[in-house]
Formats: sequence, structure tokens, C-alpha cells
Amino acid sequence: MFIFVIIGLMVSGVAVGYLMRNRKLSFVHRIITLLIWILLFLLGVEVGNNEAIIKGLHTIGLEALIITLAAVVGSVLGAWGLWAVISGKKMEGGSDER
Repeated sequence: MFIFVIIGLMVSGVAVGYLMRNRKLSFVHRIITLLIWILLFLLGVEVGNNEAIIKGLHTIGLEALIITLAAVVGSVLGAWGLWAVISGKKMEGGSDER
């Protein structure tokens, strides 16, 4: 049932965005950024409030750090590559000129 609420909210957002596509909505980016910061803060509060996570924090170790860094680097490279493809710009270092 919860999944239908999420899908309904997304479809509603798309519909509102479509109806308001001719209006300048530059403030939306600031609101999204603020909400992401709030969500990250609340995630930190939740993690800090979980005794099992805090007690096991010392066992996370180097492996978790490497996995985290690899995931972040992979996400950044993937987003950069997708942006390059979508925007139609050529990547640096490669030239089709002859």
C-alpha cells in the first residue's frame, strides 16, 4: 500500500510540473537542497540514536570505507558520464577531427 502512495506522489509531482512548465520555478532548487540537508541530518540523528550501530562502529573498519569511497566515486563518474551524453558534449581527450 505504501508503494502506491509513493508512486501517486511522484505522478502528482510530474503532473504539477507539466502544468507549471511555462512558469519560472527557480526557487524549487533551493527547497530541494534544503530538504536534502534536512534528510541527511535526520539520518545522522537516527544513526546516532541506534545503539547497535554505535556499539558496532569500531568494527566497520577499512573495508566499509573502501566500499563507500568506491560507491561515491562510481556514482560521480556515472553521473558525469550521463551528463556528458545527455548534454551532447564531447568528453575531453577524445576528438573526432581528422
